[in-house]
Amino acid sequence: MADPPSRSEQVRSSTDMPHTTGTPDPVSSGSPEPVAQSSIDELPVLQADDVSTDDDRSIEERMFLHTLPRYLQAPLTILLSMADVTMLSDLDDEMDRLDLAHAMNVKAIGNRLFLAPINKERVHMILDIGTGTGIWAVEMGDIFSNAQVYGNDLSAIQPSWVPPNVKFEIDDVESEWLDDRKYDYIMCRYMLCSIGDWPKLVRNIFKHLTPGGWAEFQDMDSLYYSDDDSFTEKHATFKWNKTLVEAMNSINRDSQPGPKLLDWVVETGFENVNHQKFKIPIGPWAKESHFKDIGLLNLAQVLDGLDAFTTRTFCGVLGYTKEEVLVTLSEVRKELNTAHMFHAQWDLHVVYGQKPLSEPEDSE
Repeated sequence: MADPPSRSEQVRSSTDMPHTTGTPDPVSSGSPEPVAQSSIDELPVLQADDVSTDDDRSIEERMFLHTLPRYLQAPLTILLSMADVTMLSDLDDEMDRLDLAHAMNVKAIGNRLFLAPINKERVHMILDIGTGTGIWAVEMGDIFSNAQVYGNDLSAIQPSWVPPNVKFEIDDVESEWLDDRKYDYIMCRYMLCSIGDWPKLVRNIFKHLTPGGWAEFQDMDSLYYSDDDSFTEKHATFKWNKTLVEAMNSINRDSQPGPKLLDWVVETGFENVNHQKFKIPIGPWAKESHFKDIGLLNLAQVLDGLDAFTTRTFCGVLGYTKEEVLVTLSEVRKELNTAHMFHAQWDLHVVYGQKPLSEPEDSE
């Protein structure tokens, strides 16, 4: 009799799965199929828009001309951040950048806050790891009004005016979790460059889930690339991005956790694991309006964080002088603000899985 397939051999493409809408899907009353699903196949190449590279309108002008009508209901902070390149030294500006990244992420995965098949009637305890401004937790609190939503972070930058079922806590998820609460759903997103031991974090998340509970991870591979070879070593942005990624990886702050999430989740013991990958353009170069909007949002948040991210890493890790950083960023910013200079993008990975109803003895 043939040996059963390994868990890695059970992975199949999620392109065969139906795309879900913005509302939570009910969990099947039966046992879900015990197989990991993954969009590991190549995604379609994004087509570039037919726009002349000599168009003299700035990226900032394009942001307002293209996105303002579509985002009239967005928070004012998001709209304002599109018009200005700011530094993280100003906390308010960094909060705006985080909210902008949130809007980009939600749009990228189909205008959804999550992809895991959780059910409103069965989820009573939710945790948002590294909650940032708390925008995801607040929106989840509105949707899951019957659940208690917790958000933790190292910084107390969350609003005080929140739904009564939302609570924020100061906590370091890399340390031992002191609370003994069990959650029905845990979200962990955009923790790249923040975690030193990812397998440990995934194990802690598994430990603090109720049997049958779900965890979801949304993170990126921050190394830029292009499908059409328009983004190459000749570009200052290529060199800057590669240097930034390698510097963070050298100090054990993984800047590319996205592609590794599936293995970490499966190896921890999660079942019914699903992996999906989404292309995130950098700038409004894509032909399809959906990706053009995502590219505008992404470019805005990249520009907002450009100075602080680079200065902190290049000076603190690599020993650059501030003058050298200024020269580098001048070239990078010029390229990023030039429409169709290149067709760069990065990948967002979403992995979710379910804790078994019967917990293995060695799960902790």
